[in-house]
Amino acid sequence: MNVFRWLQILLTGTVLIGPALGASGQAIAAPVLPVSVLTQSPADTKTDLQIICLFNSLPADTLHGSLVEIDEKLHGLLDQIRKPGLFNGDLGETILLTPPAGTLSAKKLLIIGLGDSSGFTPQRMYLVGKIALREANRLGIAHPIFAPTVLDGGVTGFATGDVAREVVRGFRDALASESALRSGNAAEPLAVVDFTFLAGAKHAADTQSGIDDALRTAQH
Repeated sequence: MNVFRWLQILLTGTVLIGPALGASGQAIAAPVLPVSVLTQSPADTKTDLQIICLFNSLPADTLHGSLVEIDEKLHGLLDQIRKPGLFNGDLGETILLTPPAGTLSAKKLLIIGLGDSSGFTPQRMYLVGKIALREANRLGIAHPIFAPTVLDGGVTGFATGDVAREVVRGFRDALASESALRSGNAAEPLAVVDFTFLAGAKHAADTQSGIDDALRTAQH
């Protein structure tokens, strides 16, 4: 059996945010968003939307691990778009791909820029989490899958739990803003039902710990 066979971690966190206020000033029910950890490569997911991240498109920021797998399955497309003026990988920049038949199993691939790798801190992932939830919702995706791909982007100096905590904080606060819009009849019903967070097998527990930290913070 392929050594990269992945197992799902049976640990699920639930994002709970405080009650928002409706247009009348009355408290409305807090939205709930389950976030589960899955130890699978983003190159192999079968999903309506796979989200990954890339650092600035500079020669020093080479692809590793699952990003190489994705690029190979896309016949070098990631390297092709990582050119000046195409996809720079600036923080918050996005690009949406529809993988050709016979390449990735994901129906859509959303890439979010992480900015320069040399100055990276986990706090950047808060914005990335907000973007991920809002874009998934805008696309009408019920069960999006997110992979931070920080390690596979070549940055190894930060705990995966710290990265996950900031991403889920972003999920949480974006969810709160969407809820406020809906309470004011200014948005359609939320499309996103849950999020799956990908992690390597040896980082799954730390990733779950970071998610749990974000959840505990949300409940206070």
